[in-house]
Amino acid sequence: MNELLNLLKQNALESPENLAKMLGLSVDEVKNQIADYEKTGIIRAYQAVVDEDKLDSSLVTTVIEVKVTPESEGGFDRIAGRISRFPEVDAVYLMSGAFDLLLFIKARTMHEAFSFVSEKLATMKGVTSTATHFMMKTYKQNGILMRTGEDNERLKVSP
Repeated sequence: MNELLNLLKQNALESPENLAKMLGLSVDEVKNQIADYEKTGIIRAYQAVVDEDKLDSSLVTTVIEVKVTPESEGGFDRIAGRISRFPEVDAVYLMSGAFDLLLFIKARTMHEAFSFVSEKLATMKGVTSTATHFMMKTYKQNGILMRTGEDNERLKVSP
């Protein structure tokens, strides 16, 4: 991946001036490259990585494995597109293995997540089975460690 994209993934708020210094480029080159990435859709959005465990009103994150019957005129894309439109759905991935799609959803409660699966997802045409998992704690997200109080502990090296 491009060095500029790597730096932006680490800190999207970094100024073009600092990025230019780090990369040995002019500020205009950095600004133009970022604008090009945004225009072509390489950069889709800028987001903060939030430690939801520290929020009073944190949401329940649910991981759902889904088996589907691919459609003759769209394979997995059409059903994945329909599932993606639900507001509860945070991410959808096509997977290899026993299940076809991997979903991440956000809900206020476990019951709300269950209702989504049983009333919306499992009843969709083409969905043949689901397996639901509730995330209990986040240790690392998007390459960012969620502080656990063990920040200075060194990794053990075994012979």
